[in-house]
Amino acid sequence: MAVELTTKIIPAGQTAVTEAARRLAEGGLVAFPTETVYGLGADATHSEAIARLYRAKGRPSFNPLIAHVPDLAGAERIARFNDTARKLAEAFWPGPLTLVLPKTPDCAVADLATAGLDTVAVRMPAHPVARDILRELGHPIVAPSANRSGHVSPTAAAHVASDLDGRIDLIVDGGPVSVGVESTIVGCFDPPLLLRPGGLPRGAIEQVLGHPLRRPRPQPDAAGQPMAPGMLASHYAPRTPVRLNATQIEPGEALLAFGPVTLSGHGAAARILNLSERGDLTEAAANLFSYLRALDTANARAIAVMPVPEHDLGEAINDRLRRAAVPPT
Repeated sequence: MAVELTTKIIPAGQTAVTEAARRLAEGGLVAFPTETVYGLGADATHSEAIARLYRAKGRPSFNPLIAHVPDLAGAERIARFNDTARKLAEAFWPGPLTLVLPKTPDCAVADLATAGLDTVAVRMPAHPVARDILRELGHPIVAPSANRSGHVSPTAAAHVASDLDGRIDLIVDGGPVSVGVESTIVGCFDPPLLLRPGGLPRGAIEQVLGHPLRRPRPQPDAAGQPMAPGMLASHYAPRTPVRLNATQIEPGEALLAFGPVTLSGHGAAARILNLSERGDLTEAAANLFSYLRALDTANARAIAVMPVPEHDLGEAINDRLRRAAVPPT
């Protein structure tokens, strides 16, 4: 159950921009207009804020989120651009186009926002309010549509309030949006792929590229995890085997713990990382992917995982852990 908040609604302007950036920097959730739909923003570098974002939207599932940036320089700090990406960015940014690219080595976007993948989805919005907030904060902002999961995407502040009042900190009212559908997503691979149709027509993109865009075949792996919004492909999984619901530690195993560690054999574990010593699911979600990566380097024979409650964010945490435990094909 989401913690009940007092959701403030303020009209767009410098006061709203300043307050939005302050709330985001503190780990808060802020809805604001983009040219496509209203986005529910969290600081893309703040794992716990992103976990709260998933919770606020309901039925949380840790799928990749789009990182919004104010300019090309901001995009290049988190993503590695090839010729295709640069050509599309020069033609259509700012605007309703998201590019999926490899992360830079020092990409600051939290693993939880990228679902542990080595790629990042990045966009430069055209709406002046969104760009002002991005510049004021100085960090990328993840901003999926500001609605409850499964509901219609919001195109006005009133739509956001009807869905998320009491679940987020602030709504910046910038009036109705101009595009009204989510951004088009292009994977800048070889060849480039149209991952999701959206506010930028396929024809305009193909004209710049000089050739047709291919659509990927939906070929989910055993886990069915999307690589980016609009695409199904393999997610990050450790090379080390994962053993779920461990009640004891076998020799040579590493331990991914949750809450107090009382398992027999834990003193001989190759390494122990605790998702949340106090049993907090938001903290656990924030640590999940980075801790899996860290334990994957422990040279352990397996990663034993303590049980995690199935309620609230635990449902999404367990979903990811079950996917990570699927043997490679």
